[in-house]
Amino acid sequence: MHRVKVVINEKEVLVPEGSTILEACRGIDVWIPALCYHPDLKPGSNCKICSVEVEGIENLVESCSTAIREGMIIRTQTEKIHAKREEILSTILENHPNDCLTCMKASGDCELQNLCYVMDVTREDHSFQNKIVETYIDQSSDAIVRDMNKCILCERCIQMCEEVQGIGVYTLTEQDGRKLIVTKDGKPLSETNCINCGQCVKVCPVGALHEKSAIHDAYKALRDSRKHVVVQVAPAIKNTLGEEFGLAPGTDVTGKVVAALKRLGADKVFNTDFSADVTIMEEGTELLHRLEEGKNLPLLTSCSPGWVKFVEHNFPQLLPNVSSCKSPQQMFGALAKSYYAEITGINPQDIISISIMPCTAKKFEARRPEMEVNGLRDVDIVLTTRELAKLLKLQQVPFLQLKDEAFDEFLGTGTGAARIFAASGGVMEAALRTVAHILTNGEINTLDYHAVRGLEGTKEAELEIAGKKLKVAIVNGTMHAKNLFEKVVSGEAEYHFVEVMGCPGGCLGGGGAPIPDYKQTREQRKEGLYNSDSANTIRRSHENPDVQKLYDTYLTAPGSHKAHKLLHTHYTDRSK
Repeated sequence: MHRVKVVINEKEVLVPEGSTILEACRGIDVWIPALCYHPDLKPGSNCKICSVEVEGIENLVESCSTAIREGMIIRTQTEKIHAKREEILSTILENHPNDCLTCMKASGDCELQNLCYVMDVTREDHSFQNKIVETYIDQSSDAIVRDMNKCILCERCIQMCEEVQGIGVYTLTEQDGRKLIVTKDGKPLSETNCINCGQCVKVCPVGALHEKSAIHDAYKALRDSRKHVVVQVAPAIKNTLGEEFGLAPGTDVTGKVVAALKRLGADKVFNTDFSADVTIMEEGTELLHRLEEGKNLPLLTSCSPGWVKFVEHNFPQLLPNVSSCKSPQQMFGALAKSYYAEITGINPQDIISISIMPCTAKKFEARRPEMEVNGLRDVDIVLTTRELAKLLKLQQVPFLQLKDEAFDEFLGTGTGAARIFAASGGVMEAALRTVAHILTNGEINTLDYHAVRGLEGTKEAELEIAGKKLKVAIVNGTMHAKNLFEKVVSGEAEYHFVEVMGCPGGCLGGGGAPIPDYKQTREQRKEGLYNSDSANTIRRSHENPDVQKLYDTYLTAPGSHKAHKLLHTHYTDRSK
């Protein structure tokens, strides 16, 4: 990478050519505040709080959108700059609610609050004119709350939804001389084509967008001695929750998660990796049947609820291609209230099923009318990674000091194949490990399919298994899914099996993941995840002994009538 010589704060340095002033300064640990800037989005130059001085230019320039040039002389901390930043923050606070005590983002995630502390800008020091106008708080969604009283017009949500995810729910408008970010057509979020992915929530610097909290519901359930509370922990949680307690992204904290949930009052703590392995058994069988019949190909994975809702809205003609398998979250819930209840003799009506997920869309999925068996909801309560961390902190659980504990029996064993469900390409690789092994009677013993790994938006591979060519594709982020399936529908592209994850990077970048969440962070999480897979003594789903017992004693076989009743579902055309 070519570097150019510039002077920053009276010090001569070499910085990457083509970078912006903000990127160059952050690369050499020179602090510049920013609110509308996000590393994964294009610079918006909306808040202007990142403004700096460049010698030879009379006015301050926005560092997030000004390119570095050879010989620049830049100053980032002067009285003029400080006065400008203070003015901007004061204007924002004039139009911002003073409800940090109850705000979801006030526990260290609020970039505005953090910046006000650093800049020493408080309401007590300024004569604010109380320009706050109460606007509609949209709680219509099962997953996301919009509180536009707190919006600072950074426009990150617009960019993320439209440019990264390709959905475009939000737009900027003006009402009574005041700029507002609203949904298109002014509809409640639940009536738009929002897929509940929560990517807008992750990039919101304040509390204008946040997941619909289930913390109080979970706390109440965990303290209810009349109920038997089972908690499932998704693959991604084990390599991301540690970030909320200061550990490096990717750190495996599985044992501490189990111990922490027991401290909170869970009767049993189980492993969603178990039901991910069951998913491979069901989905792998479904793939084999479709390949034999040559119908409804490509088979499209159904583990990502955001993606499923996206296809319901935008590609309803492909619904016959979507796997009928429930997601691992929902499969686990159904098995907890049937298989587990029968083994233990517990009345299914006395079981409360809680899931810990990296995904805001899982909240919506759990509420779908299809997700119940015999009148019992598969999953009762969904907490995101961030919500679990907040609950642990509120209850003063000493997470880092906890002694590791193991998952409980029956639904606690998971393979390495299930663990990598959290990364884009993981479901595909897990399926290939089992399908190839079964089709060739064990002759293909491959465990690592590097061709399907990586966080690129779209990946393709062609594999030869048992004399047959299998063409697969992996996409993450719905913009990439949209581009791929336009080609599938037009006949320009043909595949046998396609894995789709609604969020960039897959579940490792889910809408409920720890914040901050950048591309570099997701790469670190991915590395930790695959290390956890490699360290597992069992790395194929069909070799999971608990899964084998499930089929031998309860379901009979993958795709059986009982399996279909508990583990399969259908989806809805939402295009109209």
